[in-house]
Amino acid sequence: MKRNFRLTLYTTAALVLFAGCGDKFLNIAPQGAITEEEIRNNPRAAQDLVNGVYNIMWIGGFEPDINSLQFIVLTEIASDNADKGSTPTDYPAAAEVDNFTLDARNGIVSNVWKGHYQGIARANQALEKIPLSPLPAADKNALLGEVRFLRAHFYFNLVRLFGGVPKIDRVPAASEVNSDQFQTRASVDTIYQLIIDDLTFAANNLELKGATDVGRATKGAAQGLLAKVYLYRRNWQMAFDMAQAVINSGLYDTLPNYANIWRVAGANSSESLFEVQTGTNAACNAAINIYSVSQGPRAGGKRGWTDLGFGFNNPTQSLVNAYEPGDRRLPATVINVAAGGTVLWDGFRIPGRDSVENDRYNYKAYHSRTQEPYCGVPDRMPKNHRVLRYADVLLIYAEAANELSNMGEATAKLNMVRRRAGLPNFSGDQAAMRLKIWDERRVELAMEFDRFFDIVRQGRAGQIMRAHGKAFQDNKHELFPIPQDQRDLSGNRLGQNQGYN
Repeated sequence: MKRNFRLTLYTTAALVLFAGCGDKFLNIAPQGAITEEEIRNNPRAAQDLVNGVYNIMWIGGFEPDINSLQFIVLTEIASDNADKGSTPTDYPAAAEVDNFTLDARNGIVSNVWKGHYQGIARANQALEKIPLSPLPAADKNALLGEVRFLRAHFYFNLVRLFGGVPKIDRVPAASEVNSDQFQTRASVDTIYQLIIDDLTFAANNLELKGATDVGRATKGAAQGLLAKVYLYRRNWQMAFDMAQAVINSGLYDTLPNYANIWRVAGANSSESLFEVQTGTNAACNAAINIYSVSQGPRAGGKRGWTDLGFGFNNPTQSLVNAYEPGDRRLPATVINVAAGGTVLWDGFRIPGRDSVENDRYNYKAYHSRTQEPYCGVPDRMPKNHRVLRYADVLLIYAEAANELSNMGEATAKLNMVRRRAGLPNFSGDQAAMRLKIWDERRVELAMEFDRFFDIVRQGRAGQIMRAHGKAFQDNKHELFPIPQDQRDLSGNRLGQNQGYN
């Protein structure tokens, strides 16, 4: 039993790396196939180790998941932004999350846990081996910074989803994998300190945007994620300072056309701090598994056309109602299927409401099969996942400034975001500004995996969820259950979150 738990938390990822050929999402040699001798003698080997950590983010579907459908279920579908969608009987595990009737045996929470720990295992292996490289110290530190940024990203998701989780910050020795250190949960504070330490190292050792290959973690990405982490810790001064560092770098700006952010034309744009990179290749595998297709419009009973996806993650009427009149972000966020048909930006026409299962779909997840790169495999459409962008940093800065009673800066940065949306400037006292910034985060970042986490940290989750008709229980559903299979494999040393059996 204890040995199996080791496989789940750490060695499962290691087995993926050493077996290699079973994982089609890798474009490079698996990390396990890179020997220490090669690392010591081939400067490129250390970079391959880092690439393996980036590429783990393509996993997903109905298996271990970091960025795909199951992560979407725990973030957007769990919130008031989206409903499960698809057909009423499709994917019961997602319906349990949507309705907050899930328990610790829900397969989605298990797969999201496993996916993130596979990423952490790859990161730890890379961090152990990179120092062996013959590269100059500064180059090795930059590679270590990239990996520590990614590990922080994985842990930031985990701590917001589950609270305290096992702290695995290195490759365990065979003699210690069953120790309490790796078999029990660290505190929330401990995990957040690990995240802050990793991001601080990354910010101190990474190059600015433009000085690195496109898509790699940068100094600005680390500073931006640090700002977000400090926002969750309610450390307003540090959130302000880190966001200010990104703003003052002069390397970022809001993209004039909001809708372009999620198209190939907007990939890695001036608005982007960090994206999961995808692309087409001969194997058609350089993409997040079923990310786009799982959210695409699904044909209903009267088909008459080829459906574009599985139909999950439908924007709610509540989200639509949250937009002010004339907000340019609404038509860029929601595919609203009209009775007489709807034409998408690339000319594709959905015949009408009676041809699809659902009223609304996520426009930000749509990838054109005719106007954007596409190699013919719907499950692997090469759409970058935008993890962190400049408008988020502006709103972090505005919220921190407001809490620090710096009303001028809060107002200025909030209105930068609103002007791009075609909305008038807003002004108000501190309490009004706080609520407006929260509202702005909802509509600016809709369908981008922030809403559930935001309303939990704001202390409003129960009120908002119950008003939306969900069976949300305070002091329970702010976190998801620790997966039962993980608790079983640990010999019940992994404690459960409050309210779950």
